Amino acid sequence: MTYDTSHHMEGFLKELTGSKTAEWCLLHLFHYGETYGRAVADDLPVSLLNVQRQLEKLEISGVLVSTLKGRTRVYSWNPKSPFTKPLKEMVRIQYESLAVEKRVQLFSKRRRPRRKNKPVLRT
Repeated sequence: MTYDTSHHMEGFLKELTGSKTAEWCLLHLFHYGETYGRAVADDLPVSLLNVQRQLEKLEISGVLVSTLKGRTRVYSWNPKSPFTKPLKEMVRIQYESLAVEKRVQLFSKRRRPRRKNKPVLRT
C-alpha cells in the first residue's frame, strides 16, 4: 500500500495541531520570521481573538517566545526549545508544498520598512 502525501500535505499542520488557525499562525511565522496577532488576522480569514489564543498556546508549549515592541506582542521561534527545530522543519515542508500562487495570495503584504527615498517601481 502506498501513501499519497500530496493529498494530505496542505492540511497536515491542521491535523497535527487540531486547528486551522494554529496552522496559519505557524505558516505565517515561517514566512515572515516573526509575527503578531493583527498581522495574521489581517492576512488570513481568521479572527484576531482566535489568532491571539493560538499564539499564546504555542508560546505556552515552548516553541514560540514573545516580546513586546511598543504595545504589540511579537512572536518568534524559541531557539532554546528542543521541539522548535523539528516543528519548524514540518512547517517548512508544508510551506514548500503550497503552490507559489497560493503563497503569493496568503503572504502578499510587505512587512519590512522601505529604505528612505527608495524609488517605487511601477509596472
